[in-house]
Amino acid sequence: MSNLESLVRKNITALKPYACARHEFQGEASAYLDANENPYNSPCNRYPDPLQVDLKTEIAKLKHVRPAQIMIGNGSDEPIDLTYRIFCEPRVDNVVAMNPTYGMYEVAAGINDVEYRKVLLNTDFSLDADRLLAAVDTHTKVIWLCSPNNPTGNLLNRDEIFKILTQFKGIVVIDEAYSDFSTGKSWLEELDNYPNLIVLHTFSKAWGLASMRCGLAFASEEIIAYFNKVKYPYNVSELTQMAVLEQLSGGDKFKNVWVKHILEEKEKLIEALKTVPVVKEIYPSDANFLLVKVTNATQIYNALVQKGIIVRNRTSLALCENCIRITVGTPTENADLLNALMHCGSM
Repeated sequence: MSNLESLVRKNITALKPYACARHEFQGEASAYLDANENPYNSPCNRYPDPLQVDLKTEIAKLKHVRPAQIMIGNGSDEPIDLTYRIFCEPRVDNVVAMNPTYGMYEVAAGINDVEYRKVLLNTDFSLDADRLLAAVDTHTKVIWLCSPNNPTGNLLNRDEIFKILTQFKGIVVIDEAYSDFSTGKSWLEELDNYPNLIVLHTFSKAWGLASMRCGLAFASEEIIAYFNKVKYPYNVSELTQMAVLEQLSGGDKFKNVWVKHILEEKEKLIEALKTVPVVKEIYPSDANFLLVKVTNATQIYNALVQKGIIVRNRTSLALCENCIRITVGTPTENADLLNALMHCGSM
């Protein structure tokens, strides 16, 4: 990777971050009279720890990284946005991403006025690193990868990702939101080998904490320092920090039980879908969802809505014509879905 400072926007390098009250004093005190807080209604009356020290300590143990390699965000969307704000000069720089993939990478590019270059996956949804690298130029600051990918569900080939990490001189982001459902090795193991690598995780999927909005970015201490410099001071609420800490107090045993149940239900769902007349293809999945090609995605989506069953219609995405994305639910939810699909007839 080039010198990190050469990748960072000049105004961000020069930025003097806001110093909040909880930055200036860290520790325990008998009276907090520094932040103009209401002294009543504890604990909600106090501003949360802006650097989430206690939560990062527990996450570091769980993920086998150093606390200084962690940025905690308001969902994964916050570090996605911060990556643009730190590295991409609006109307000058660009990013490259595989297509189809998670839509927020493109939305965040638009918000930040950064060119977003799409590179089509192969027809089997596999990644062609050479094709992705061919879209890079001197103004490309970031490459976005999602593995397992959304909406396709598949893991990306590690050799292709290694090729990108070694040949690209900018930032490579690998979004592992669904990695808990996969048998593939996490890219967290490579953080110390690739200083241009950012890995995204979340508590929204396997951990069952989507409403808490707690996403994670892992990277070198230098990159995380820029995240902390640019993020808003109190970006993760005290209630969120407390809820996630409580979930982590038992380690990952509850998460592992949920994942086991979901994966078992996924296999049952796959076998059952093979018997449904409107289903034409079920794509391999390393996530908690299935991408399924059907006879007419829009008609089937609308028919399911009428029965109170909501899936995602992905037919408008590249390579996903007449595809719906089905999240694996409870046994009852999955049974209701299958029953409804069986009654879709010849749609």
